[in-house]
Amino acid sequence: MPTGKVKFYDSAKGFGFLHTEDGREVHLPASALPAGVTEVRAGTRMEFGVAEGRRGPQALSARILDDAPSVVRAHRRKPEDMAVLVEDLIKWLDIASNGLRKGKYPQRSQAEKIAMALRKVADDLEA
Repeated sequence: MPTGKVKFYDSAKGFGFLHTEDGREVHLPASALPAGVTEVRAGTRMEFGVAEGRRGPQALSARILDDAPSVVRAHRRKPEDMAVLVEDLIKWLDIASNGLRKGKYPQRSQAEKIAMALRKVADDLEA
């Protein structure tokens, strides 16, 4: 079976393309993905069967060999540094919570800082 890497995949459209080791581009429909898989990242190595479709080669019954390396995971903070950030975020959220209990939303600048910190911490934890 040929192998290749995902060039791109759009789960909303339900298809993408694989770039084989011999340089060919192969259409990757959602129906060729393994059971339970709805999305694959660019760079994911796959093994697949190939059939000639209406518009050229098309992947059949693809199997994931290696997931694409995570750029975020390679650059995320050390756990000790994340612990400090999470503790600070908890303090900010506690202050905001106390204000909300008194019927006041945080000032816009404070709310933006809290939201930005929440997004960043969430991204680092999820990576």
